[in-house]
Amino acid sequence: MWALPAAARVYITCAVLAAAVCAVPAVREAPAVPWGTVVLLAGVGAACERLPRCPLTVPVLLAGAFLLPPGAAALVAAAGGLAGRPGREPAGVRRLWHAAQSSLAAGAASYVYGLGAPRVLEGPAFPRAVLPALAAALVLALVAAALDGGVLVTAEGRSPRTAWRRPLPEVLLPPLSHGPTALLTAVLWHGPYGRAAALLVLLPMAVTAWVLDRCRRERAAHQATVRALVQAVDLKDHYTRGHSERVGRASVLIARELGISGDRLEALRFAGTLHDVGKLGVPTRVLRKDGPLTPEERRAIELHPEYGHEMVRGIGFLDEARAAILHHHERLDGSGYPYGLAGRQIPESARVVAVADAFDAMTSTRSYSRARPVPVALAELQRCSGSQFDPRMVAALSRALDRHGWRPAEGAAELSPLRPPGRTPASRNVPLDHCSTASPASGEARPGGRG
Repeated sequence: MWALPAAARVYITCAVLAAAVCAVPAVREAPAVPWGTVVLLAGVGAACERLPRCPLTVPVLLAGAFLLPPGAAALVAAAGGLAGRPGREPAGVRRLWHAAQSSLAAGAASYVYGLGAPRVLEGPAFPRAVLPALAAALVLALVAAALDGGVLVTAEGRSPRTAWRRPLPEVLLPPLSHGPTALLTAVLWHGPYGRAAALLVLLPMAVTAWVLDRCRRERAAHQATVRALVQAVDLKDHYTRGHSERVGRASVLIARELGISGDRLEALRFAGTLHDVGKLGVPTRVLRKDGPLTPEERRAIELHPEYGHEMVRGIGFLDEARAAILHHHERLDGSGYPYGLAGRQIPESARVVAVADAFDAMTSTRSYSRARPVPVALAELQRCSGSQFDPRMVAALSRALDRHGWRPAEGAAELSPLRPPGRTPASRNVPLDHCSTASPASGEARPGGRG
């Protein structure tokens, strides 16, 4: 406690004293308090606080607010707060603060609910309790958020503007979504099926929240994996920094215009973002070479789609993206690589990524090429439609840009610290992406050309 700033000590002490005052009526009016309900809800709340990421804490607090007078509801909340996992030191102070915060919020919610609804919800009393229950849920959220902001100001030195500047949906949606469940729990509590049935209502919510949390965490893990791979490519090939994310974004724009959604849309986002991951298998000296590439070095560059395909082979959630990674340098006329596929032999996902890749390469300013305006880049894509790019994909990109616009990469790419300004890496000086009258082996530089 003494490690905290003086203002924080005073603030927490005042909160604890206020919570104690809030609980006094429960002790003073002990004979009228349903202590069985208090003990049972307090035990459930304490168990929820001990479980990691348990979604039932707020429904239990609200159920206590609907079933009990303010003082008793504050005691239920205090039990959960004292039993919680503080996470960081000082553990005792954090538990005390959490108990005080929960007690004050639950007591205020119970008071507001009691102004408009009875504690025993039977028969016609239930419909009248809906609005008071929602009001109590709002009060619970707002009081907890206000107290939380105060401790951020006094303990962490944040400004009041940032401490209380949380998005309202983030503050209000959890209690409002849990409010109906807590109200149903309160209705069943005094119903013919008793407390066991009331607590059973919480089980589906717990299972659903657990599944959704697992999905969110799995999605976050997928995104972290993709970011790590992209960062590895960017570290090796400085001249494409930011390109991968923009290709992923452009691929999504095209896919949505084609009516692609759900898992396939996410797969195309991953495919566009990771289309160049195979460059990790290309020697760095080739990627950063000054001057024209030798035929052997060019062949090494042209192997990067196959390298990328093999790199993501064992990553289950990238299965749908593998075809696009492997074939995004194929051309409709069969002159692309690595397999010289033509027309509909090229997977649809690869045709999407090919257009997104070329578009971003042309509209990005880098140390070796000036950005083309978006209309000029679209005109180039349309000129190459049918020979290099799928006309459907080019038309879809054009429609998407008309609807959503595009913010090209701003400014030149960061120069490699290993290379002085003004020197152009050879792997960017060969025409690999855009249709051109230049021979593919000529090494003639073109705007937007890249490996």
